[in-house]
Amino acid sequence: MSRRTKGGLEREIHAVLAAAGESMTPARVRDVLGGDLAYTTVLTVLSRLYDKGEITREPSGRGYAYSAPYDAAGLTARRMAVLLGDEDVDRATVLTRFVDGLSPGDEDLLRSLLER
Repeated sequence: MSRRTKGGLEREIHAVLAAAGESMTPARVRDVLGGDLAYTTVLTVLSRLYDKGEITREPSGRGYAYSAPYDAAGLTARRMAVLLGDEDVDRATVLTRFVDGLSPGDEDLLRSLLER
């Protein structure tokens, strides 16, 4: 079994939910992922994603079915918005470091988006 990177399983599970376009039970998510993941591992990751507000859930039988309201780009944008909405975060520093890390092409794209 190959070792996943930090956050790798969260990304994989989010991608499965986003691609499905419908709610999925933990067992179904595990089946789509394949491999030898334990049901409890998948359930734990789903619970963490739900607690972060990155996925939604609805009652399904005695448990829940989960869905992803955001694709990868939407999820990244949501994470940035949540971070910038934190009262303890220095917004100017966060945005400055973000912009400093952009490639010249991405800087041009951001500039054009801000000008519209």
